[in-house]
Amino acid sequence: MPSPRFLTLDDVAEVLNVSWSQAYALVRRRELIAIQIGGRGQWRVEVDELERFIQQKYAEARAGAVPAPDELAPEGDGPDGGGPGGQPDDEPAAASPGRSPARGRRRS
Repeated sequence: MPSPRFLTLDDVAEVLNVSWSQAYALVRRRELIAIQIGGRGQWRVEVDELERFIQQKYAEARAGAVPAPDELAPEGDGPDGGGPGGQPDDEPAAASPGRSPARGRRRS
């Protein structure tokens, strides 16, 4: 039987040794190109695209584009004292409907 042209996100996650949600995040950020087939959540990645992605990551690593582990800031050291991206770890980015009026209210 010939090897398949397309892989599911489960297959991609297995090849990269990551979780399904991490594979999906790569697709959402468009780091890994995928197509959606049919209904919700039916993503497919061409084998050639996955290989291109892997080679690109190796090229970035060789070029020094990936920070060394000792250069990474520990989690929770964002600019506002929160997690990555500056948002405090226990607060959402914006107040959601249904919250008490005191939270998320603009001051005049």
